[in-house]
Amino acid sequence: MAIKLDKDVEQRLLGSIQRYCAENLDEEVGDLKARLFLDYCLREIGPAVYNQAVLDAQAAMQNRIAEIQTECYESEFSYWTK
Repeated sequence: MAIKLDKDVEQRLLGSIQRYCAENLDEEVGDLKARLFLDYCLREIGPAVYNQAVLDAQAAMQNRIAEIQTECYESEFSYWTK
């Protein structure tokens, strides 16, 4: 599944890549190089990050589901124990 970014997010990422290269690598990077690097990251790194995020979300949901029994439990036959 290809990762599609909103145009605004993509533009902000391209600007961030260009700034990073200028400040940390002492190299000015144009739009084309920044776009190629972003495309590489989305294709090569993106799926690993996405898959980990899905696993994290799944674990969080399983933890919440496990808590349902304790949070949503009502004692049975409690009328005579008042």
